[in-house]
Amino acid sequence: MSKLECIGVSKAYGGHKVLKDISLCLEEHRIYGLIGRNGAGKTTLLSLLSGQTFAAGGQVLCDGEPVWENQDALDKICFSREISKTTFFGNKDRMTSDMLKAGAYFYPGWDEDYARELTDIFELDTDKKITELSDGMRSALTIVMALASQAPITFLDEPVAGLDVFMRDRFYKLLLEEYCESERTFVVSTHIIDEATSLLEDVIILDRGKIVCMENTEELLERHRMVSGLAEDIDRFCEGRNVVHSETLGRKKTVCVAIDDMAGFRRDAEGYDFDISKASLQKLFMNLL
Repeated sequence: MSKLECIGVSKAYGGHKVLKDISLCLEEHRIYGLIGRNGAGKTTLLSLLSGQTFAAGGQVLCDGEPVWENQDALDKICFSREISKTTFFGNKDRMTSDMLKAGAYFYPGWDEDYARELTDIFELDTDKKITELSDGMRSALTIVMALASQAPITFLDEPVAGLDVFMRDRFYKLLLEEYCESERTFVVSTHIIDEATSLLEDVIILDRGKIVCMENTEELLERHRMVSGLAEDIDRFCEGRNVVHSETLGRKKTVCVAIDDMAGFRRDAEGYDFDISKASLQKLFMNLL
């Protein structure tokens, strides 16, 4: 098992600061969800954590050792990201089988038998050029690379983007099986939030280059409630409460409330005709931003 930590990490491109003083610690044997809007800095953060780009400030450590240009640390990390439709290491004629052979070269723990099993599950044609693969098959290839790498710390950047609903479900089950049977840590960056919620033990929400939330998923959802009712009742009820978002439609108002004292919240709400429910992770993500 390995622990990955970044301390005060920043990154800029062309004078634009993409990441701003990011600090986090990825504990051993967890599944993290990394979510944020397009341009929030998710891929850049994963690139820094995996040593594929260098930080303008701060440091990234794996088991206490710097990741940048440290092969011992890099051997513990896999960053599986979208494969370009036109090139693979500058060669548009590269075969899918070549990508899988590269896995054995790059990852010391590569599991060839598991790679073949996954290839069959996703019906991946290894005799095709990468440029000939459909979007779904390129997504499947990134998943095969990630899972078969056996890297203790594995990042998957939008792994299900090209998959249909059946193959997405298959991926979630495979990821959970691999997690339960190993001691690996996974970070999954995805826009399909609600589908993946049940897998994510912890969630990292990134917005405009900053972490706005890093928390256990179940605890985060448990301490927030959606409350709907007449606007004047909602306003009265919410005085002194932490309202993270509100929407008004006519005389009705809906708010998302962060709650420290659930028993007190329920007691106070009994005097009102409110609809109260938990927010989904996707809805809460939208409310927090």
